[in-house]
Amino acid sequence: MNVIVGPPMVRSLNGDPGVLLEGIRFINQRGASALFQVNLRTGATRALERGAHEDANDWLVDAKGEPVAQSLYDGQRGKWTLRIPINGTWKTIDEASSPMGSYRINGFGRDGRSVLVRRADERGRSVLREYVGADKREDLPESSDLDGLLHDPATLALLGGYRLNGDELVYTFFDPKAQKTWAAVTKAFAGDRVQLASWSNDRKRVVVKVDSAELGPAYALVDLNTGKADWLGSVYSDLDSAHVSPVRAIRYKAADGLEISGYLTLPKERNPKNLPLIVLPHGGPEGRDTPGFDWWSQALASRGYAVLQPNFRGSEGFGWDFVKAGFGEWGKKMQTDLSDGVRDLVKQGIVDPKRVCIVGASYGGYAALAGATLDRGVYRCAVSVAGPSDLRRMLQSVRNANNGMTSAAQRYWLRFMGADGLTDPDLQAISPARLADQVDIPIMLIHGKDDTVVRYDQSVVMADALRKAGKPVELITLDGEDHWLSRGATRLKMLTETVSFVEKHNPPD
Repeated sequence: MNVIVGPPMVRSLNGDPGVLLEGIRFINQRGASALFQVNLRTGATRALERGAHEDANDWLVDAKGEPVAQSLYDGQRGKWTLRIPINGTWKTIDEASSPMGSYRINGFGRDGRSVLVRRADERGRSVLREYVGADKREDLPESSDLDGLLHDPATLALLGGYRLNGDELVYTFFDPKAQKTWAAVTKAFAGDRVQLASWSNDRKRVVVKVDSAELGPAYALVDLNTGKADWLGSVYSDLDSAHVSPVRAIRYKAADGLEISGYLTLPKERNPKNLPLIVLPHGGPEGRDTPGFDWWSQALASRGYAVLQPNFRGSEGFGWDFVKAGFGEWGKKMQTDLSDGVRDLVKQGIVDPKRVCIVGASYGGYAALAGATLDRGVYRCAVSVAGPSDLRRMLQSVRNANNGMTSAAQRYWLRFMGADGLTDPDLQAISPARLADQVDIPIMLIHGKDDTVVRYDQSVVMADALRKAGKPVELITLDGEDHWLSRGATRLKMLTETVSFVEKHNPPD
């Protein structure tokens, strides 16, 4: 089908640069996940016949380009399986019930040969499990709080990981020498947020992404042999200190006492008193906002708005209990966590309560629509980018994509929505498209025509419902665009249309 699934695995193929890609092959007239090997020097592509399986959803390939592990997931049964090749035959070495989705392979372990999987242990805790051959396995200590892993660029062995500790990005290496090296690298950029981008095989030359609170993000090359660092270039061209607005971490209490954290971007060189506000909730909903430069909030702040990015209940990165606090709260407490943040800023005198709009994408787009229907009286306008509006219709499309069977994705959404199934009346009660007659603020809908995550018809249904109810609405279609606004031209169009809309209905001055 000429379809690539997932990111490429970069390897050296007999001395040539190459990549291994997961793609789709047809087996008995059904699509199955298979590996494809691409030699980047010659352009030659070939399918690796070994291990093709219709339930395969993840692979691990060694330094020579040979598959050494495979993850399978049966979405209907909610069953996960890990297989490795033994004497030329794929053998199951572990399996587990995982109704909310598959476990994924996280690369090689500490010896460069074992297989890592982040999964739940027998007591339901998140662990990083290391599989050595068919029989030996070990849960790595203190690995559950790592947000990402670091591997040796040459041997592919696990070196350590990183995590957000509050608002600080912390790197942890198993080797004390590597930890000392990283400390020397970050010391050169005191006060900035430093991320590892890549390094040479001997780890003496390091590329880092440096996020400066004053200058925004840029890349630098650190040479540990000479002790020098050279700038390679900014992530955003022509961005300088005059364009970057200050960001502060904030905390406030929700109405039920739960502490919510987030980030507040304030317009540069404006007195932080009685400012117009844009609430910008993240997607997921089990995602989170992080400290550092955010192009969307910075763009809005450049027009004179304060921007609030709350990590509402259900957001990841704050412990499992905080995630669970969001179950059943879609359109309910997950929504009021946003407006509770508005009220806190109003109480401090930072924000003018009469000049607040809500803008978001994906789940954040839903939250924008819910702010116009379920949590009224807070916002002057709303912009939804690729946001769900009819939850029953959305779940039905997920079911149809799975040949009419219940899938992990459907179970995941239902858990946050707090519904028992597609016929649960609670879905209608929290669907903005079913509440269009209650809208009393202008709404803009922006959606990619080729979105396969939240289908384009979700915005069409909402627009039709608003027009039928005689409510003001604008629908902006992004032709040829996906859920993530991957194309620069349409991302710019989204941003331009959003800014024009909020400036019209919530002037910054």
